[in-house]
Amino acid sequence: MTRKARIFEYLCQHGKQAGLTTEEVANGLMLARSNVSKELNTLVREGQLIKSTGRPVRYELQPTTAPVSDAARAPRSVSDSVSATATTAARTKPDAFDRMIGAHESLSNQVEQAKAAILYPPRGLNTLIIGPTGSGKTYFANAMYRFADNQDVLTDSQGLITFNCADYAHNPELLMSHLFGYVKGSFTGANEDKDGLIQQADGGMLFLDEVHRLPPEGQEMIFYFMDHGTYSRLGETAKSHHANVRLVCATTEDPESTLLQTFVRRIPITIQLPAFNNRSAQERLELLKALLSLEANRIDKQIKLTEDVVQALLGSVTFGNVGQLKSNIQLVCAQGFVNSIENDSEITITMDDLPQNIRSGLMTVASNRHELGAISELLDPVLIVKPNDGPTPVRNKDDNYELPYNLYEIIGDKAALLRREGLDKEHINRFITTDINLHLKSFYKQTKLEVAPENKLAEIVDQDVIDFTKTAQATIQDMLGYNFKDNFIYAVSLHISSFIKRIQAGKPMRQMSADMLAMVKEYPAEIKAATTLKRGLEERYHFPIPRSEVYYLAILLISLKSMQLNGKVGVLVAAHGMSTATSMTQVVGQLLDDYDVSAFDMPLDMDPNVAYTHIKKRVQKLDAGNGVLLLVDMGSLTTFGERIQDETGIAIRTIDMVTTPVVLEAVRKASLIDSNLDSIFHELVGFKGYSRISRGRLPESQPAAPVTTDTAATTDEQRAIVAICATGVGTAERIKTILDSLLAQNFIEGISVFPVSVVEMADRLAQISQNYRIIAATGIAKPDLDVPFISLEELLQGGGEKFIDQLATGLDAPQSKVVENQELTPELCERYLGDYFTFLNPRKLTTILWQYSQTIANHMTETMSNAFRIDLIMHLAGALERTAIKDDISAPDEELPSIKTSTWYPVVQTANQQIQNQLQLTFSAAENYYIVQLLETHQAQVMPS
Repeated sequence: MTRKARIFEYLCQHGKQAGLTTEEVANGLMLARSNVSKELNTLVREGQLIKSTGRPVRYELQPTTAPVSDAARAPRSVSDSVSATATTAARTKPDAFDRMIGAHESLSNQVEQAKAAILYPPRGLNTLIIGPTGSGKTYFANAMYRFADNQDVLTDSQGLITFNCADYAHNPELLMSHLFGYVKGSFTGANEDKDGLIQQADGGMLFLDEVHRLPPEGQEMIFYFMDHGTYSRLGETAKSHHANVRLVCATTEDPESTLLQTFVRRIPITIQLPAFNNRSAQERLELLKALLSLEANRIDKQIKLTEDVVQALLGSVTFGNVGQLKSNIQLVCAQGFVNSIENDSEITITMDDLPQNIRSGLMTVASNRHELGAISELLDPVLIVKPNDGPTPVRNKDDNYELPYNLYEIIGDKAALLRREGLDKEHINRFITTDINLHLKSFYKQTKLEVAPENKLAEIVDQDVIDFTKTAQATIQDMLGYNFKDNFIYAVSLHISSFIKRIQAGKPMRQMSADMLAMVKEYPAEIKAATTLKRGLEERYHFPIPRSEVYYLAILLISLKSMQLNGKVGVLVAAHGMSTATSMTQVVGQLLDDYDVSAFDMPLDMDPNVAYTHIKKRVQKLDAGNGVLLLVDMGSLTTFGERIQDETGIAIRTIDMVTTPVVLEAVRKASLIDSNLDSIFHELVGFKGYSRISRGRLPESQPAAPVTTDTAATTDEQRAIVAICATGVGTAERIKTILDSLLAQNFIEGISVFPVSVVEMADRLAQISQNYRIIAATGIAKPDLDVPFISLEELLQGGGEKFIDQLATGLDAPQSKVVENQELTPELCERYLGDYFTFLNPRKLTTILWQYSQTIANHMTETMSNAFRIDLIMHLAGALERTAIKDDISAPDEELPSIKTSTWYPVVQTANQQIQNQLQLTFSAAENYYIVQLLETHQAQVMPS
């Protein structure tokens, strides 16, 4: 008797009441479960048995079925059977994709691909889902499984089996044991045979998430199984096991560059999921409503949001896509729940309930007029979402963005307890807000969202410091009995890095006031923990740490524990452009998201008076009694601080030329409980970034260096590089940025870079030489100094690295050879403009500036050199940028009239007319002065003496 006949006969004898499961039949006949499953499903397709839809799956006899011969039981071809079954089922069974937002719009093609892969005879097609983090790959894979299960094309489904390849990316042996199982004795602890996930998924579907993390050995094992359907367990030599598994893989990466081609070729269906911001406004709003409906069901209250809150939530989505939107919604709903806890039927969410990183999403939407219009057309002034109001997404057990608990129950219980203890509403809200942040941050830092912020932290802090902090975290938490989560890693890593940088620079250690010392001594546990941190740092980096640093580490630990922001210094970032300030604060928010830093983006066409009014209001809102630190980029923004201080009485300190590390350091210092506006300001003025160190190579302990000023310094102690351009503020500032970066990258300390105008070069060089030893020069003109010189052209073409190497090896050696430069073309100029200018469109301006330089060249007696052409174009680009953003420069009033007598003045006026005709921009008299001076200086240098 065949195996199939034995199984059918066993069911006839024992399964007449409620049917039998696969396990029961396999145990009764002592057969392998996988073989029993295959035969049972064959009998179902032949119409001999009925398969139940519940769990566990049970098999029963058809009411009219009687035992028949094997010959009579011969099935139709598998292809015909599956096709017929699928066609019939498609007409009668529910479609799991119907509930998916976008299934008939942006995802219509993807849904058709998925259905084709599932229904393709005889056993479907393996599939690869590609999409950015949080775009819904796991959700889509679950929908594929539900569709396949509804269509009865899975022979013995045990649910979607999920395996995250990242968990075992660096251990192929462990990976093989989890996927394929192992035999007794194959490794220490293998006391019995064990099936793997492949066997568990036999007859069903296996989802391999983050498949790009599979090592080549793992990919080879998988594609062998895809080819042959057979595999061996760990410890076996023969491929003796068979399984029928549908594979669905997912990756965030380009499969062509991260997966073996032999692996990719075996997956015929590739499904590309769009990013959240690439979906239509209608779909994004539907997704938001669906996710809000989940929260409304949890709270069992309706949720009311104002129009600007909806726009802010939609605009807050950056790298995290739908997953990030989900986490943001959970955060603001939790905060709204706290504020509406006494309202039994409704919570209301306004802009005041949003943290800064979400609030700034409103500016992101507003900066795109087309986007703003599309969303506004779909919105009412107020959006109301009720429990069970419309379709809600199906929850997946593997959803990284799904909270494993009901946060609102936790909040409600905590509020009731605090109310019984006699606390008023304000204090209850403060306590619960802290709880919300701790719960959500501790949960989301364990998900894939952890990758992006830590990568950003590693870009500015040495990885060894981060590793030390992670190791220290467990020890400190045990000592304090408090779980800091990742706010400890971010804050302590930055603090240690900044402290090390201070030692490297030979700067004096900070002294603590008597009041602060008395306050810290009230926290003996934190002092003890800080002392442990101090010892760990001394052991790891081999230099002694002063006792004062223990108190600052203790203050940091107290601040992290308390998370109380009242009375702290406010931080406001303001910069030109549509999202410059917002981008910087978003990075900081991801690293230090327990501090509220505000951002103001000033579009180029915004009137400065309008910007001033907005910034003044922001300052008044931010001030909590200790003043506001205003971080700006340039132009009129640098003048606002004193004016606002005079009008409001709020203490303000302004830092210009703001960068992301400066914002990060400002926020970190302002979050400390001893934050003081003046002390933060003075430390930021000398802030040089975070250290990049090699473990064990820090300098030996140094005595506290006295504070010196430029006028007190000797030429032996102070060295300088001069960067020369026409004005001393445009191109020279960009040269300074390049050189500062190169010096930092090569760990060269104690060299200052000074921008110098070619107009006043002689006087300025003499002035600098009084306090500094000039060791090198660069820019548009070579000064009369016996020091190495590199032209602007060479610097822009990558010669700066070699130049800095020369300074590092022999500071006094003159440069002996000029590097052969590549030919200057408009395309090369376009690249330079794109690299070094913020507000210019290089594609649009390159042709115009090239024509301008050619107009000048036509009036020169000698051929215009590549070096001078790039000098001129870079200067003109700076002039255009200053003119566009109304960042005016000044020129000597007594010399302005004299430029009209220059032979170059009418040539410049002719060239300027091209700018005015094509861009509707007119250079000021000061800009014309420096253009003429640039041309005359160049002419004087090339004329024979």
